[in-house]
Amino acid sequence: MVHIIEHSVDLEMPLGSGVNTLIAQTPNRLHLEGRLFKIVEAETQAEVFLSVLQVAAQQPVEDRPHFIIQPESTLPYAAFDRALEVIERHLHENLVLVFGIEHITLSQYRELLERFMEDNVQTLNSVMADSGEDTRSKPVNTCVTIIKERSGRTRCFFSAKTHPFAGEETVDHLFDLYKGKTFLLFRCEQVPFNFMPLICFDYVYRDLQHSNIMAIIEKANEIYYRHHQNLDMLVVIQCNPKPEHKVFRDVATGFYGEHLFKTPGTRDTLTVFVNTSAETELAGTSGTDTFGYSSILCGVRHRLPRIKLSEYKTDDFLGTPVSRLRFGNGTRLYL
Repeated sequence: MVHIIEHSVDLEMPLGSGVNTLIAQTPNRLHLEGRLFKIVEAETQAEVFLSVLQVAAQQPVEDRPHFIIQPESTLPYAAFDRALEVIERHLHENLVLVFGIEHITLSQYRELLERFMEDNVQTLNSVMADSGEDTRSKPVNTCVTIIKERSGRTRCFFSAKTHPFAGEETVDHLFDLYKGKTFLLFRCEQVPFNFMPLICFDYVYRDLQHSNIMAIIEKANEIYYRHHQNLDMLVVIQCNPKPEHKVFRDVATGFYGEHLFKTPGTRDTLTVFVNTSAETELAGTSGTDTFGYSSILCGVRHRLPRIKLSEYKTDDFLGTPVSRLRFGNGTRLYL
């Protein structure tokens, strides 16, 4: 069963005026190198990633984003330090960045956790508890959350995807994708704002005994009953050729529907899906698969007016108890 780790962070989100969020629906090209999905033309992809940070840095003060979200597997591992330097030197304080890096090995993942051990000791302990020397080459699909606090202090958090897509699984059990055991929950110290990042199938994964989304709902309810707060934002980064598959719709129905029991901790949650664009190329996908269609979901209590334009529309996600802002599949930024 997944374990949810709480982190207190020194952020101040605005009350009543909305949280500015920059969504980058950018393309990616991934192919297999040995047992790892790696980015094709890594330097070009790194420049695309950094260009999004440059756009954010150039925004006027009143439009500065509080969240910058880029998709799953969009930063080459070799460019991580360069991206971190740009964030530390050029981006404003009071900022959260969520993005994915290409497959790395379990050894490299452990090195990241050890390098930033102050904020990742519990995650590191979970990795050390269930990994031996023979698993060091296992692929890891990593979500990175970088938080630049009000003081300017930069903190880096890492979590591993809990469930692979078909292309990440092989017949050799020693080299299947490493399955993370932890989710991260961030709680702001200055105002009651709580958020969680996930990677794609983490949102829908379940087995006969456990469900990731149920664990999140139960944690959110605990926050509600103990602290009179909510889970305010759930961020799901994706490189997903089928972002509107039935399983995502089913989970959204259960998350917002309250069909079996009350879920006050998630009733007002915004779920932000950030996918790669339609120009994405992923080894193993067919020509009929369609990337893109990032979206923002909220409960029907916050129903959006019906809009249909060329680049976005609002709907109910094919009859679910949600109100959805659904973007197109092209390459672009949304702020």
